[in-house]
Amino acid sequence: MFSSLLLGRSLRRDRGFTLIELLVVIAIIAILIGLLVPAVQKVRDAAARISCNNNLKQHGLAIHNYAQEHNSKLPAIEDYNTGNNIGWQPYWYILLPYMEQSAVYAKAYNQGGAWGNNVAITPIKPYLCPADPTYNTASYTCPGNGWAATSYAPNHMMFGPTQYVYTSLYGTYICPPTFNIGNIPDGTSNTVGEVERFAYYQVYGWNNAWVYPEGTYWGWNSHGSVWGPWGQYLPQVKPYLNTNNGWPWAHPYYPQAGHSSTLQVLLMDGSSRGVSSAVSQATWNAATNPSDGAPLGADW
Repeated sequence: MFSSLLLGRSLRRDRGFTLIELLVVIAIIAILIGLLVPAVQKVRDAAARISCNNNLKQHGLAIHNYAQEHNSKLPAIEDYNTGNNIGWQPYWYILLPYMEQSAVYAKAYNQGGAWGNNVAITPIKPYLCPADPTYNTASYTCPGNGWAATSYAPNHMMFGPTQYVYTSLYGTYICPPTFNIGNIPDGTSNTVGEVERFAYYQVYGWNNAWVYPEGTYWGWNSHGSVWGPWGQYLPQVKPYLNTNNGWPWAHPYYPQAGHSSTLQVLLMDGSSRGVSSAVSQATWNAATNPSDGAPLGADW
């Protein structure tokens, strides 16, 4: 009697899951995964956004340090430096010594161009946003040409000139900023200095390489020339990269971000913030034009 009871308990204890029980367990696991994946994605997106904002703040600090050393002058969209035979030096190259990248800056000495001596393929991590899905994450380069990429662009209306200044018979010109750090008409806290912009545009075959001459700025108004005007196009947040499916393609005339809800921008006071793609054109124009006198809207 006792042995038969033990045998019965043993048989009950060794019984496996029924099919229904197994399906219930699988369903519970699927539900848990479904709850976990969005949470993980939110954490990743938040981490990328924080990293992006930190990058922009580093850029802002570099801009202010540059201005402090150059009598309030701002870095130019494009400049021509005869010292050390550097030659052309775009905005991002000018900032290098103020980004703890003096060694990269010095590599271009005696090269006749800021991209010389492999500078063109040298990645600068603070110039890359982890939410940008378009650059080669192994080499940090633009897929189209292999030059080192950037996920940001300076605002031409802030760092560009009202007209180019020619300095030689060969057409060498510089693009000095109209303003300095102390006389921005609309104020440093109301003016966008940099925007996010993808490193590569597959549909258009266009690259945002950080040291490419005249290739990394945004918001240029060519005053009616055949090359523009580009204008102050509104932010694109998570646009399609190679198929539009009813949504806008990522386009190099626009600023855009891989974040889930906002485009990150640098203000000229050195702070950074997110801007919704739903911002009105009037508010965006007021924020990106340093001298229009227009107040920022309630949607800012």
